[in-house]
Amino acid sequence: MRDAYGTPVERHISTGDIYPCRHCLGEIPAGKPYLILAHRPFASQNAFAETGPIFLCATPCARAHSSDKVPGTLRADQFIERGYDENERIIYGTGGVTPTPNIPSRARVLLADPSVAFVDIRSAANTCFQCRIKHA
Repeated sequence: MRDAYGTPVERHISTGDIYPCRHCLGEIPAGKPYLILAHRPFASQNAFAETGPIFLCATPCARAHSSDKVPGTLRADQFIERGYDENERIIYGTGGVTPTPNIPSRARVLLADPSVAFVDIRSAANTCFQCRIKHA
């Protein structure tokens, strides 16, 4: 298994200290194996196609269901939220740090702009990819 940079995926055992799986959007329980890898959630390679570390359950897990609620794994006080166009390029003026409870309402505002194809949520502290919000 290789990550977005072609480097081997790391395998670890969770201590239960907040290892959020980016697939199921649940916490990886203590004692369970998890993976760390560089992830680029973009189909194209361009200057805006950011790469960052993510955690994944090492065993199969169910994909998170679409929801208008903030995932439980988003526990920090705030996150970076920004819009991208259909060519996966940041739309300047859409980015900002959003208080966590305001993520859904801010995403609705951004997605109301026809030029915004999706909104990415990243850690405000470490810029790690958290999740993507798209039109339903």
